[in-house]
Formats: sequence, C-alpha cells, structure tokens
Amino acid sequence: MLARDAEYVVFDVETTGLSVLGGDRMLEIAAIKMRGGRIVDEFESFINPERDIPAEAQEVNQITIEMIRDAPTRDKVLPKMLDFIGGACVVGHNVKFDLNFLCYELALIGRKLRDETPALDTLKMAKRFLPQLTTHRLSYVAHFLGVPVDQTHRAAADVRLTGSVLTHFLNMSEDQRLGALKEVFKEFGVEKPRFKPVQPRQEMLF
Repeated sequence: MLARDAEYVVFDVETTGLSVLGGDRMLEIAAIKMRGGRIVDEFESFINPERDIPAEAQEVNQITIEMIRDAPTRDKVLPKMLDFIGGACVVGHNVKFDLNFLCYELALIGRKLRDETPALDTLKMAKRFLPQLTTHRLSYVAHFLGVPVDQTHRAAADVRLTGSVLTHFLNMSEDQRLGALKEVFKEFGVEKPRFKPVQPRQEMLF
C-alpha cells in the first residue's frame, strides 16, 4: 500500500504543562481523520483536568479555568477518541509528546491504544526533508511549505496545520522513493509509550 492511500488521524493536545508523570493533564484534544489528503471527519473537545491551570500554560494556549470548568473529564472524552482513531495511523508534530499524554491518561481510565496502531511524526519528516531550516517548529515548517498559518497553540488549529504539512511530506516521500507505507513508517514512525492500564476499583459488597 502507498502511504498516501492510508487513513490517518492527526491529533494534538493542549496541556497544563510538560510533564504527565509530574501531574500535568490534558486540557483539550482535537483530531482530524484524513484519507487521500482530504479531511473526512473531525473530533474536538475540552477536557476538565481536575486540577488548576498554571498561569504559564494559560498564556501559551489561552485556555482558562472558566473555559474548562464544565467540560467533560477524561473518562468521558477519551473513549470517544479511541473510537475516532479506530484502525488509523496516528500522526502529530513531535507526536511523542502528545502520545505520552494520551497513552498515560488512557491508562488512568483502564484503556489503551490498539497494539497495532502505528504512529508517525511529522517533525522527523521535517528534519529529513527540510534540513536547511534553522527550526522545525510547526508554524515555521508550514510557512516554508506555503501553508497559511492563522493560529497556533490551540489543538484544532494545530491539527489542520499538521494535516497539510503531512500531505506535503507524503508527496516528498514518493519523490524520494519512500512511497510505500512500510517504508514511511520505518523512516518516520515512533514507538508508542507503554503505560499499564489502571484496573477500575471493585465496589465492596456487604
């Protein structure tokens, strides 16, 4: 199968900070499903992190406590995200960061991504195909490729940028004879983090 014919779910998360093991949690998750370079479905939700949002995080992503106060918690949002992903390949720019949060918080509710779910990193693709750039930040890469940049550091805007960048890089892969799906994953795939799912607590019956 050619890589351009595969189904991709490009996703991005906004968080309270950088360390999931240090107690930071997701505030927002957004994803688009792509086939043949076209968006065929979308998913987006705020997530109540059940903790405070540091001022530094609010300055970056412009998500305030008031915006997520009545948002659903991870146990309501993430099962829907799993259904949205289905059997697709997940994609992100520096996708290890987003996967770390997604996989950890899935583990907290006793769930996980499918073992066979592949993950692709457009940051690795950017470094391979655009070595001349001094930075490979998403907005900079998009500008270089001629992709309009309206807003960054919000999940929905970032996934659309990443989806457009991915399409460019899949075309570049074919130009460099890396068009086969298995070759693209070999070059630009990443391993998913492994967190042991937490078993739901059993209610005591008296």
